[in-house]
Amino acid sequence: MSDLNFQELREKNGLSIEEAANVVGVCSKTVRRWENGETTPRPSDLFILEVMIDRKKEKTKTKNVDFTFIDLFAGIGGIRKGFESVGGKCIFTSEWNEYAQKTYKANFPDDHNIVGDITQLEPSDIPVHDVLLAGFPCQPFSLAGVSKKNSLGREHGFMDKAQGTLFFDVLRILKYHRPAAFLLENVKNLKSHNKGDTFETIIGALENELGYKISHQIIDGKGYVPQHRERIFIAGFREDTNFEFKDLSFAAPNKGPVLETILHQVSEATDAHYTISPSNSGSNVNSVVNSKYTLSDKLWNYLKAYRAKHEAKGNGFGYSLNTPNQKARTLSARYHKDGSEILIAQEGKNPRRLTPRECARLMGFDKKNQKPMEIPVSDTRAYQQFGNSVVVPVIEDIARYMKPHIMSLLSIERKKAAE
Repeated sequence: MSDLNFQELREKNGLSIEEAANVVGVCSKTVRRWENGETTPRPSDLFILEVMIDRKKEKTKTKNVDFTFIDLFAGIGGIRKGFESVGGKCIFTSEWNEYAQKTYKANFPDDHNIVGDITQLEPSDIPVHDVLLAGFPCQPFSLAGVSKKNSLGREHGFMDKAQGTLFFDVLRILKYHRPAAFLLENVKNLKSHNKGDTFETIIGALENELGYKISHQIIDGKGYVPQHRERIFIAGFREDTNFEFKDLSFAAPNKGPVLETILHQVSEATDAHYTISPSNSGSNVNSVVNSKYTLSDKLWNYLKAYRAKHEAKGNGFGYSLNTPNQKARTLSARYHKDGSEILIAQEGKNPRRLTPRECARLMGFDKKNQKPMEIPVSDTRAYQQFGNSVVVPVIEDIARYMKPHIMSLLSIERKKAAE
C-alpha cells in the first residue's frame, strides 16, 4: 500500500469525484466525505485506485510494442532475444539458477526482476501477456539425461519430480491467462521419450484440455550456426490461424557457416581472458587464444585411449576433432568437463576447447557489428549455460513466422475491446 490518500490516488488516476465513486462502488457524497476527512475509506477502496495506477504504468511501458511476452525457464535469454527481434516486449522472467540469472541480468539490464522458482507462484502473480515462451527443462527427456538417470536408478520424464513435472506449471499458467500464442522448446528426444507417450500427453493436454491449435517440428540449427543441434519446437495459438511449421522454410542443414566463422581470429582485439596479446607477434597479430584452453597431455592421452578402446569394440564413442572448415557436434552442458564433443585442432600442439566467447558465437548470441554479450560468470558456468541454451537465429526465424499469426489474433481481440 502507498502512503497516498484517496484524493491523491484519485487525482493521480485523472478521475473526477463522480468517476472515482463509480470505480469503487460508492456514491459521490461518500467520496467527498472521505476527502473532507469526515470519514475514512476502506483499505480495499485505496487498493483499487493503486491497481489502476500500476496498470497505467504497464500500459505506458508496452504502448509502442507489437506484443508482450513472458519468458519462463529463461536460461540466459536466448528465446527472449529471438522474440525481441520482431518487436516483442518481455514483461516477466522466471529462471531458478542464480548463475543464469546473473548472465541474464547482465545482458538485459534496467529490466523487471527475475522470479526464481515458478512452482511457488500463483498464475495470478504473473502479468497479463500476449505470448508465453518456455524452454522447460530438457534433462528428464534428453538421451544423455535418461541414460544417466537409468544408470543411477532414478526416474526420468514426468516421473522426475524435480524437473519432469515443470511442464504442468506451464499448463496452469496457460490455462489461467490464455495468451494468444505460445512457443515451447525441448530436446528432440522429447518426441520419442517413453515410446511417444510423454509427447502424446503434452500435445493432448495443450489441444484437448486447453483448446490450442498446435504445430510442432524438429529443427536443426546447423543451417544457422556451425553446430548440429536438433531441438523440437511446439507452437500453439488460441484460435486456428493456419500456422503450420511444415509450410515454413528454415535454413538447410547442409548449408550454413563453418567453425571458422566463430573462432577467434588473430586480427581481433584481446577479449577478457579468452585471448591474450602475444609477446612476440607480427604487425597483424593482435591476439591469440589463451593456452589454458589447450588440453593437457594427460587429458589428451586419456581421450585418445578412451576412443581407441571403444573403436576396438565397434562403438562410436570418443572425442570429435574439428578443423575450421567443418561443423561441430552438439555443444552440451557438460562441455566444461573435457570438451571432447568439440575439440579444435591446432598445428604442432594438442587440440583445444572452444572459449566461452566462441560458444556464444556458436549459439548465435554474438553477431558481427553488434556489441558482444556479457559473460559475467566463470568458464565452467558459461559452458553449462551455453550448452543448455537455444540457437538464437532459429528462434528469430520462428518468431518472424509466428508474428503475423499473433498479431491477427491480437487485432481481433483489440477490436472487441474497443467496441
